[in-house]
Amino acid sequence: MNFEVVFLGTSAAVPSATRAHAAIAIKYFNEIILFDCGEGTQRQLISSKTSYMKINHIFITHYHGDHFLGLPGLLQTMSLSDRTEPLTIYGPRGIRDVLEVVLRICRSELSFEIIPHEIRHGPVYTSDKFRIDAVKVDHSALTYGLVFEEVKKREFLREKAIALGVKPGPNFSRLHRGEEVIVDGKTIRPDDVLGSEKKCKKVVYTSDTRPCQNIVDVSKGAVLIHDSTYDGSMQDQAVEATHSTSVEAAEVAVQGGAKKLFLTHISPRYSSTVEMLKEAKTVFAATSVAQDFQVFKP
Repeated sequence: MNFEVVFLGTSAAVPSATRAHAAIAIKYFNEIILFDCGEGTQRQLISSKTSYMKINHIFITHYHGDHFLGLPGLLQTMSLSDRTEPLTIYGPRGIRDVLEVVLRICRSELSFEIIPHEIRHGPVYTSDKFRIDAVKVDHSALTYGLVFEEVKKREFLREKAIALGVKPGPNFSRLHRGEEVIVDGKTIRPDDVLGSEKKCKKVVYTSDTRPCQNIVDVSKGAVLIHDSTYDGSMQDQAVEATHSTSVEAAEVAVQGGAKKLFLTHISPRYSSTVEMLKEAKTVFAATSVAQDFQVFKP
């Protein structure tokens, strides 16, 4: 399996004995992408055997402390481990100022370059394997949810390619990328060896938010990781704090056509999430409550 979601921190505002501050790692082939970096994230990475040295992209959804105060320690640990590869850190408006303060806190020169990148609503990062988009959500601070989605690719018909005289190797890769190749004077086109589009996996991370249409719009077929700070009985508190209840998260999953729902950002007031899960499942059956160190393979 070359795709895993690792829940590193699932608590809201204050950590508890069983839940750390917000952080999620996505392992995709040889890359690790970090969504949020609450206090203690570096320890959660180590405990989950997730290599902090393989992280090349960190996305901060907003500047409430429980979502980014783990940055100073993580950056300093990377430097003490002799990291040399550049690290891109994405965040809403003001990311350069935030990183300037973070680096001042470190009180030492890092061994690697940090590249700040400001998030706006829309595409944020694209590679040949996946893309990450940002969607503005409804919270008390400027906050963006994040959408991780595989780049759509067509199935490579290996046996057909071989029958046409294409040998396994670089020409396979060229055809897969949509390039023509010439074999024994004959042109082989991508359409000759590519089948239907593969089903792409998608993960939507809402960060902190009230239920909002932007999340509904991107959730079709996705693994939805949604703010669930409160249970359904605390609707008024959720509105006041601009967070969501477990029932509201489930309703978003239904409206958006999500494949799977994980409730996260759980208030430390809940020593048990049994009732929270039960009420959410009555609305959307494919619901789970995320736990620290849980690994999900989409």
